[in-house]
Amino acid sequence: MEDQPRRVERRRLSHVDRGGRPRMVDISAKPATVRRAVAEAEVACSQETLSLVIDGAGPKGDVLTVAELAGVMAAKRTAELIPLCHPLQLTDAVVAITPDRAAAVLRIRAEAATTGPTGVEMEALTAAAVAALTVYDMVKAVERGVEIRHVRLVSKAGGRSGTWERPAAAPAPAAARPRGVRGPARSTARRHT
Repeated sequence: MEDQPRRVERRRLSHVDRGGRPRMVDISAKPATVRRAVAEAEVACSQETLSLVIDGAGPKGDVLTVAELAGVMAAKRTAELIPLCHPLQLTDAVVAITPDRAAAVLRIRAEAATTGPTGVEMEALTAAAVAALTVYDMVKAVERGVEIRHVRLVSKAGGRSGTWERPAAAPAPAAARPRGVRGPARSTARRHT
């Protein structure tokens, strides 16, 4: 008798049932654990636009504070924006935007936490993305070519799958620096929580 090829067990998408229909995952049997996730995004712009943002001199006012607040608000409303996300009671939501003159970017870091049966990765990602979109909205009058880049999960903790961290990326070579970057970098870090 011929050997039958072993059946390979394939992982399936959790938000699609066997018939291919979308579904919300049933989390009623999962234990509540402390969960935290961190996400990030970057907004790339010209040095002139970055200076307006840092100085608070944009046409719509204080870009950093408004974008950070928008990110926190978005984290709290993620289930209304992403159809199959569970509504969560967040215990923490923080968004911080740090200007980086040398790279001509605004670095966005968003954190979300809860104690519950499902994770907060989507809340952290939504916070980072909406903060970046808010920056774009507030500076588009002076620069429409602003780019939102690298919206991604940095880490998550809690739940059955435990801790996950994104591997550190290799630094970009000096030749890859954005055009328009002149002179030595100056520290302009600013953090709001």
